Amino acid sequence: MPSTAAVLCRMAEFINIQGLHTGEQMAVDNPWKLDICAVAYILAEDCQTPAEFYTDESASIRIIECSAPAMQAIRAISAALDTEPCETEIAPGHAVPDYIEHVCNWAATPPVLANRPPSVPEVIGRILCAADQIDADTAPAAA
Repeated sequence: MPSTAAVLCRMAEFINIQGLHTGEQMAVDNPWKLDICAVAYILAEDCQTPAEFYTDESASIRIIECSAPAMQAIRAISAALDTEPCETEIAPGHAVPDYIEHVCNWAATPPVLANRPPSVPEVIGRILCAADQIDADTAPAAA
């Protein structure tokens, strides 16, 4: 299984070649493009695009949430963003950060006082920053 930093670097390469889907659902067919979190999933799991990614956003999110390596990559991107993830209440009085929502919305919507979402190069840059941060956090200490 590739490291989280390796998944992030592969994501940057993939998005550079394929582009990024920022519309409804997690994927579209013509031309074939994936949402940023769908890219994390297929590269972390080294698999084909699940059929649900084209038709059922709720099921797509559940599939991604079940992948520990995809969620590690998504959390790393979330940590590299300038905002905090919103929280989703999963039981009365118990909320958890919604990292998928945070990352998907960041890549697809204009920030406050802007008129466009981040460009593909900006998305790639932030993904690579997240990979660099992981490498820095896991580098052995200098003697």
